Amino acid sequence: MVDVTPKGETAREAVARAILRMKPATLSAIRAGQVAKGDVLGVARTAGIMAAKKTPELIPLCHPLRITGVELEFKLDHRRSTLAIEARVSAVDKTGVEMEALTAAAVAGLAVYDMVKAIDRGVTLSELCLVEKSGGKSGRWKREQA
Repeated sequence: MVDVTPKGETAREAVARAILRMKPATLSAIRAGQVAKGDVLGVARTAGIMAAKKTPELIPLCHPLRITGVELEFKLDHRRSTLAIEARVSAVDKTGVEMEALTAAAVAGLAVYDMVKAIDRGVTLSELCLVEKSGGKSGRWKREQA
């Protein structure tokens, strides 16, 4: 683990994204709240928040951080038959929250898969990436749009 003792505390924020591709009928069922297991996006939101908070337990060399906020946003795109998940994590600490945001987006996506697998086993979770981060010595970084 990297020693962050000499580093100063700063406001940190990171946004990560994951994309799920699925059958149009699956996306429609999510939107209509007609999935047998219940509220897919509500469960995914809770899973993402819990995952961000447990990141140091899942990723061996991550520092435990004092997270001050976790937000998840879901964008359903019927034309592409995708569900985009964006996780935003913030903290005031000595190291960044990139891993917490990535973990939140990934686990929220896994929760969606678990909720819909009975109707669509072919769902794919892909394009997990850091979208942007701010704070710390390196400052602001934003992914260039392709």
